Amino acid sequence: MTAVMESPSIAPVRPRAGSAARWRTRAAPLFQTGYTANTPRQSIIIPTYNERDNIRPLLDRLAQALPAPGTEVIFVDDSTDDTPVVIEEAARSYDIPVTVHHRPAPVGGLGGAVVEGFRRARGAWIVVMDGDLQHPPELIDELVAAGIRDGADLVVASRYAAGGRSDGLDGRYRRLVSRGSTLLTKLLFYTALTRVSDPLSGFFAVRRTSVEIDELRPEGYKILLEYLVRTRPGRVVEVPFAFAARAAGDSKASLAEGLRFLRHLVRLRVGEQRLRMLAFALIGLSGLVPNAFALWQLTETVGLHYALAAILATQVAIAWNFALTEWLFRKRRHRAPAARAIRFFLLGNADLVLRVPALAFLVDQVGINYLVANVVTLVVSFLVRFAVVDRVIYARRTAANGLARPSLSVEV
Repeated sequence: MTAVMESPSIAPVRPRAGSAARWRTRAAPLFQTGYTANTPRQSIIIPTYNERDNIRPLLDRLAQALPAPGTEVIFVDDSTDDTPVVIEEAARSYDIPVTVHHRPAPVGGLGGAVVEGFRRARGAWIVVMDGDLQHPPELIDELVAAGIRDGADLVVASRYAAGGRSDGLDGRYRRLVSRGSTLLTKLLFYTALTRVSDPLSGFFAVRRTSVEIDELRPEGYKILLEYLVRTRPGRVVEVPFAFAARAAGDSKASLAEGLRFLRHLVRLRVGEQRLRMLAFALIGLSGLVPNAFALWQLTETVGLHYALAAILATQVAIAWNFALTEWLFRKRRHRAPAARAIRFFLLGNADLVLRVPALAFLVDQVGINYLVANVVTLVVSFLVRFAVVDRVIYARRTAANGLARPSLSVEV
């Protein structure tokens, strides 16, 4: 099999003679009818981060468990070591199509790597598994067979279904964290997770036609939870499995990943739009302090008319809010800094056309104190300003507008 490569630094690869026999001898009748190299039965997506020592044992077990004609393996790699090179070299020994995509930036973490794999998978079923051999490759055929037999959209390999085990979790502390995280997740998303005993499993199979890629916005390594909550798949079945100990390398679980997971739970539960709106509201609320202080100083100390003082105080508040909004939308700062600042200040001053007359009406006609009236007009303008900031100034990157980053791809 000739390699198709986008990286000029890695040479084309051909399989070693005789390797195909090891795959073909295990081919079941289902694979011998209707499945080809171009239309495989299943795509195996394996996100990797510094897993060089696990690659050959993993491919060996995949070769023993699955037939080549109906299988493709897609590694999506975020490694800082030579894992992609190890994959390329190991793939010479097998007749299975193996693809390596090394991402220039680990956007979305392990979940983002899986979504990248979804985009590239060609199989009727997509199987997601880790590269550390804690997920047994021998179970893949059972997962896909269960999905076909039961007409499922999703098949979850569960540690907590009857017959499953989580012995591979290192120590009582990690088992407690795993159980606690699962319980918290099921409480937060009770309706979406009633059919799943292990929503944090990293080993599952999905029918490719049921994957709504554009709905997925992963953060961290719990991609199954993201898929369950955002897409609400149809029929879901579970297959118990024994979670094994890590074969080699270090666990990717850490305090930082734990905090990332908790942050993602909040986003899923509250919703990104509402969460950003809440944060934007808090920023706007904090801006009332410099606004009111500047208005009071300019009116009482400098002696300016309250309307002119309100206009100047607004500039102080806009500068304050812009600094904090830059932090809030730090992952969506795609325009030049000057362009963002100009748009933000124009937006902040545009509502003065309505706010100043409204302020004058509340003060002169209604008799409200100018400081209180100023707060009222600021609150009224909040929703309009948030909509413009969220959808125009800090618009999300999309592939359609040419802002999506490409991946470095190596096909073996």
